[in-house]
Amino acid sequence: MPAMALTLERAAGARVAPSRGFSARAAVSAEVARAAGDALVLPLRTGLYLAHGRELRRELALDLEQVTTVEDTPPPRALPNRPLRLFVASAEPSGERHAVRLIAALRAELARAGAPAPEILALGGAATRALGVELVGDPLARAAMGLDPLRSLPFYARLLADTGAVLARFQPDLVVPVDSPALFVPLARIARKAGFRCAHFVAPQYWAWAPWRVRAYREAFALALTILPFEPSWWARHGVRTAHVGHPALDGLPAAPPPGDPRRTSLVLLPGSRSSVVARNLPWMLETARLLHARYPALEIVLPHEHADRRTELEAHLCTANAEGWVRLAVAGDGGLHAELARARAALSVSGTVLIDLLHQRLPAAVVYRVNSALSSWAAPHFLTVPWFSSVNLLARAPLYWEACFHGAGPRAACLAHLEQALFDPDFRARNVAELDQAARRLGPPGATLRAARHVLSLAAE
Repeated sequence: MPAMALTLERAAGARVAPSRGFSARAAVSAEVARAAGDALVLPLRTGLYLAHGRELRRELALDLEQVTTVEDTPPPRALPNRPLRLFVASAEPSGERHAVRLIAALRAELARAGAPAPEILALGGAATRALGVELVGDPLARAAMGLDPLRSLPFYARLLADTGAVLARFQPDLVVPVDSPALFVPLARIARKAGFRCAHFVAPQYWAWAPWRVRAYREAFALALTILPFEPSWWARHGVRTAHVGHPALDGLPAAPPPGDPRRTSLVLLPGSRSSVVARNLPWMLETARLLHARYPALEIVLPHEHADRRTELEAHLCTANAEGWVRLAVAGDGGLHAELARARAALSVSGTVLIDLLHQRLPAAVVYRVNSALSSWAAPHFLTVPWFSSVNLLARAPLYWEACFHGAGPRAACLAHLEQALFDPDFRARNVAELDQAARRLGPPGATLRAARHVLSLAAE
């Protein structure tokens, strides 16, 4: 077969026969060697990337103007008479939330079509296990520890080897990793070596930096399910087959009260989910909130968190900051994140998926991301191809949310000034809320999980 035809066949995700004598451990060793080789040439790739930074930014600026509508697809017309075998994988709490909803949608769609219930194995955590799905590993427990990548490498190497061996025995019709590309691109490459196709739910943000990673991604996945409206044009330019399903964080969200609802009286602090991120950002947030509280003693300040097992950790941060008397802690089980957001007037948040929750609530916000070194702070504006790192600002193509990535004390005065406007300036609030509404419309409607499930079933049934 000519080299170009072979490349196109691989890019299209055609199922390949497993190589004779497939060994999961050998495949993992190959991935480790590949990662080591990538590390060796990283300085060269970084230099080339920086040299072409202006061109990459210009291309992405054009992509940001694109508005791709979600791709609804009907249920597959032909399904096998036997149960479909699916392997679904998640490695982070946010990814598991999407994976759990995806599994439920897959089961519901197959039941609606009168097809047998699927056989599903998974990587995941307690929420996945609660669906009655058999787990072959739990990377979420490791992720919660927040250890550095080198210390975690043996764990993930064993996890990939064990998963590869399971795939060879299970013979899935499709492997569906959710988010977490650092772990799941190697997993997808191992799965392809074993002869299985992969679809990735939540395409990675390679458009933001290090786009050279797209080559390995293109080889690994038969289909990438995109969630932001400007992503499909970027991926198409790099030869990756995509389907745009919309943002799964919108699925299942409660209706938000109007931005002017009189119950909206508080400032919420959202320091992230990982312990390391919380440790870097929450003390800075509490000091900023302390200054606001001194100026406006009647302002209610709330620290909501979705993980009940973090209560002791959060209480320790409040104690260190002497904030127990003026910050209310609301962890999972005390009313839920969106119950608190519905009573909020503004937010001080780290960057992440939670910004989509704030957008759903049309909630003005300041976004910070405090890093652990001055070098990281310097690198952010030089290595990013995006004009802003907040997803809401990218959707709006404008800095609706004040944002800063910094090390040390950071621009606290500017953050305070923005929060005062967001909380107390009615003209600013009206403009900001109207602009947030336009950004939310650009994001598209809910239903991403159902659309993703139908694309997955269509691919699995091919």
